[in-house]
Amino acid sequence: MKSRNISLILLILFVGVLAVSTAVNFMDNEVAAAPSQGTLNIEDSKTHEVRSVHYEASGKCYKVVDGDTIWVEGKIRFVQVNIPERGEPGYHEAKDYVKEKCLGKTVYLDIDDKKHYDKYNRTLAIVYTENLDINRELLNENLAEIMYIPPSEFAKGTV
Repeated sequence: MKSRNISLILLILFVGVLAVSTAVNFMDNEVAAAPSQGTLNIEDSKTHEVRSVHYEASGKCYKVVDGDTIWVEGKIRFVQVNIPERGEPGYHEAKDYVKEKCLGKTVYLDIDDKKHYDKYNRTLAIVYTENLDINRELLNENLAEIMYIPPSEFAKGTV
């Protein structure tokens, strides 16, 4: 009986390790599919101005925490914007907007060169999809307010 229990435990462990290994390989392939650095042409929905932007990292957004925090390979905090907190008016609208634009898609990150992380160890970045500056669009859609986390390469006036 003991031998059978040990065999069953080993089988469960083997299946668990195989599942984790498969998931990690899938995530690595998804992130590797996008170039790590490059340039995008982004259109502002308000002005219809197209501008060229540089990004330093990219990857698949696999979780939206709230309207200004997502998971790519770690937590990403949108710079320049502040979203209502859970329970405040506008929270769900902002989170739903970010889900619609980012979740399951490749996002491109312009990481703040002067301050890479906030006090919660989230990477500070402007988040782009293939054609949108999500940070700016949150402001254009009145889903966010401007907020600066100094020091920042994204000084006032760049939004």
